[in-house]
Order: sequence, then C-alpha cells, then structure tokens
Amino acid sequence: MRDVRSSIEAWLAEGRRVALGTVVATWGSAPRPAGSRMAVNDLGGLAGSVSGGCVETAVVQAAQEVLKGGAPRLLRFGVADDTAWAVGLACGGTVEVFVEPLDRSVFDVLRGAADRDEPAADATVIAGPGLGGHLALTTGGLTAGALEGTVREAARSAAETALRSGQPARLQAGDAELFVDALTPAPTLVVVGGVHIATALVALARTLGYLTVVVDPRPAFANRERFPHVDRLETSWPDEALGRIGLTSATAVAVLTHDPKLDDPALRVALPSAAFYVGALGSARTQAKRRARLIEAGLSDADLDRLRAPIGLDLGGRSPEEIALAVMAEVVASRHGRAPVRAART
Repeated sequence: MRDVRSSIEAWLAEGRRVALGTVVATWGSAPRPAGSRMAVNDLGGLAGSVSGGCVETAVVQAAQEVLKGGAPRLLRFGVADDTAWAVGLACGGTVEVFVEPLDRSVFDVLRGAADRDEPAADATVIAGPGLGGHLALTTGGLTAGALEGTVREAARSAAETALRSGQPARLQAGDAELFVDALTPAPTLVVVGGVHIATALVALARTLGYLTVVVDPRPAFANRERFPHVDRLETSWPDEALGRIGLTSATAVAVLTHDPKLDDPALRVALPSAAFYVGALGSARTQAKRRARLIEAGLSDADLDRLRAPIGLDLGGRSPEEIALAVMAEVVASRHGRAPVRAART
C-alpha cells in the first residue's frame, strides 16, 4: 500500500473512483511478491506494479470493468495460459492478482496505522462467499471491513497471525478463500555521522523507500544544507539520540564518524537493540581496537558479533557514492534474511 498511497490520496481528493490490483500468489520467476499492489483510477491512471510490466494492461482492463460495476475478480497469469503469452509473462512465472474497488474505510485504517508507524493486516475474501469483503486490523485494535460470521472470525485470527509474523498468507475459511497481507512500517536507516558518505547513503536509502535519520552533535555536519531531504536530523549525542529514536526490528544503523567519542556511544546503544543491522566504518585494525573498548564498556561477545565491520559489502569501490552503495547493499541483504559472503579486508 505504501507504493500507491500518495496517488490514491490525490485521486480521492479529485473525486476519482479507484480500484486495486493485489498480487495474492506467485510461483516460479514472477517478478513481484505477494502483497504488491497497483492502483487504477476511473480515467485509466495507474500507480504501482503487480508484475513489473508483464500483466499490467490486463489488470488495468479488469479494474476498469470493476469500476463500472463488475464484481471483484481473481486473475491468473502463467506461461501455460494464452492470455499470459499475450501480455508478456513468458519468463516461467505465474502470478494471481485480485482486482476490486477500493474500500475507503479499510484504506483509512491502513493509512492511519502507517502514519503511526504501527503494523497492520488486511484480510480479503478473494473467492467464495463474501467475495471482496475485508477485515483490516492494527496492533492498536482498530478494525475496518464488512465481514460477518465464521469468515470474519477466521479473517481476524489470520490477521492477528500476520501481525505477529509480518508475513502475508493465503488460506481457506470454509467455502471462502482469504488473502491476508501484512503491512509493516517502512524500514528506517539511522546514520551516525553527517560525513560525506552519509549524504550519498541517505539519498540512496530514500530511493529504496527507507525513512532516514542523521545523528551528529556537530552543527557543521548535521544541517539541512547538507541533508535537505533527510526525514529527521538529530543534533544531540548519539546515545541520547538513539534512545529517543527507538531502535526496532525495522531499523538499520550505520556508524560512520570514525571517531570513538561518537561511534562508541552509538554502538553501545545499537548493538544490544532490536535493530536488524548495525555496521561501522573503519579498517580491520580499527575494528579490533573498537571491539576491545566495547567489551570493556560491558557489551558481550554476542553483541559484538552482530557488528558488520568493516561496514558494507566489498565491492571494490572507494568513492563516497560507491561506499554508500556497498553499505546499502548489505543493509538490504540483511533485511531480507540473506547473509552475503564478506571478503576479508584490512
């Protein structure tokens, strides 16, 4: 929903009617994962993607029919289907897309959860009784949708499971089939040190959909002239700033100052936290000295083993932009549960 939200809001403000296409299942090499969305308005405008271009035309056509009063529908495209060849899905993948009119009450609940950085789940009947019905649920207990009876009970149970796991699911509820999407807050990259690498890293992270925070108590380094598009600037000491920000399982921390007075307080907070990634700039020799200091400060070996240092994948680059790419590649891999091989560096 994050990818299409701004377009939907603009269209609604203009009085446009909106339909959604949601990927509810994929097999093989389908290019977009379950939960990917495309929004279509009644003038044919579109936002987002359900296949990277392979089946968009067919989904837009179905969306227009739904907006004219047609029933929600489940579309299936695969290499065995003549329709799939016609729209270009000839790469060995299969994708199923559910097309429906936008449920405004559900959209409002999901949008509010996103504004509060609160996880939410949305259960949709994609086949069987109650077709097109929803149950949206937030961790704060807010709900929206019009499901009833045993289907509602099953949808709520599935939504609660999705809230805990953060993963989408597809399941049967009697004669009805449900798709449950887990909508998690946008990931956040906290950069400690407003150095040259940080300017490139923040720009790249924003392109990839991360919220960005720069922490540096030095006004010459942390200011809007250097970081005009950063989401948040913190000019207090790193340990204070990180405690105020709150590091969650959706947070990555990149420590870049190369100054123990700033790096060490940041790492003392970040390493024992729930952050999914913590990396620090510096050579292997610098890291060895840093590890000794942090052990002496009370961190455990398990805490220090989480540290990705020297920071970033070894891509061979040396410019600030190339180092930013190496750092962001490692952050993305970590977020998706990958453990990239790190070449030894000195």
